[in-house]
Amino acid sequence: MIEQKSFPIYKPLAIVIGTSAGGVEALTKIFIGLRAGFSIPILVVQHISPSSDSYLPKHLNRLTTVSVNEAIDKTSIEEFNAYLAPPNYHMLVEEDRTISLTVDEKVSYARPSIDVLFETASRAYGRNLLGVIMTGANADGASGSKLLREMGGFLVVQDPKSAHISTMPEAALQLAGADYVTNLEGIIEFLNQLK
Repeated sequence: MIEQKSFPIYKPLAIVIGTSAGGVEALTKIFIGLRAGFSIPILVVQHISPSSDSYLPKHLNRLTTVSVNEAIDKTSIEEFNAYLAPPNYHMLVEEDRTISLTVDEKVSYARPSIDVLFETASRAYGRNLLGVIMTGANADGASGSKLLREMGGFLVVQDPKSAHISTMPEAALQLAGADYVTNLEGIIEFLNQLK
């Protein structure tokens, strides 16, 4: 069991999740595990091939009561929805809390980049943002996690020992630290206690 004292005392207005190698399996477990009626909007960057089709949003949408969709430019971020960055596009959050998509240069060798999502969302939501870093094979997300915490957001990092590939959570922990470190089951329990 997780100790209650580890939980934040606020309801975030948005959640950002970053993952790479091993992430499809991790995201599948997360979305299956979300309680019915989960309302906090979720924005996800999963590193995928630029030529990938858009199967992941459809796959996740079948597993959860949250409406999971591939992000569309200029979309307003709304409760009860999850938005996945499309292949080969950065997903940004604007100050008015809408989504922008760009084909700017790769960041941390990736497009979509977790750093781009976390950094822009941190500026839009400040302390009302919850970030989650999970399994992956590079350091994308570390600098975005650092800014997220500097802006007052709350950062959850998958325990590297439980990750399919530990490089990404280790990089985030080394650069940004974390407010909470746990395995996938702990991340699900943590998300489900948010009101």
